[in-house]
Amino acid sequence: MLNTALKEAVLRTAPRCQSPAAYIGGELNSVVKDHRSVRGKLCLAFPDTYSLGMSHHGLQVLYSLMNERGWACERAFTPLPDFEAALRQHGLPLYSLETFTPLGRFDVVGFSLQYEICYTNILTMLDLGGIPLHAEDRGPDEALVIAGGPGAQNPEVLAPFIDLFVIGDGEESLPWVMERWMALKEQGIETGVHYPVPNH
Repeated sequence: MLNTALKEAVLRTAPRCQSPAAYIGGELNSVVKDHRSVRGKLCLAFPDTYSLGMSHHGLQVLYSLMNERGWACERAFTPLPDFEAALRQHGLPLYSLETFTPLGRFDVVGFSLQYEICYTNILTMLDLGGIPLHAEDRGPDEALVIAGGPGAQNPEVLAPFIDLFVIGDGEESLPWVMERWMALKEQGIETGVHYPVPNH
């Protein structure tokens, strides 16, 4: 389901910034789904620029896999400093390229930890996306923040900010995590019980 108001605001803002095409979506082979027709929404958040993230094969594999399995799987990248400043100036959240959905409205936001130098970009993306920085400050109705990739082998550096680390290949574990999290959320809705977010 497209967030038209946010898209229009981005289209007014992005042309004034460097590399505007990185922020407007609509690429060939991108997958856009109506969120009302899927069980859960996942955003693959790459903590680096669009130009670097889109060349990452692992991101493409997970994107195809999760969309084929019936989830709404979308993408977000770290904006360059000029576009980050524009988002903050206009009070606009960081969003997914497919439907312009703010990161905080996803069920799961998954970060790919490729190299330590980009770890601070995770905090930038969380902040811009409207997600509390610290895991302990997030409630059960907010996005579950997970992280995987090579950096997940040493999780303590980011432990205060990540709810769950995925160790090993994401092709098998990511669908499992998504299924279990949605089951917990659905059970909480049915029973009125809010389950605590699993903290790393």
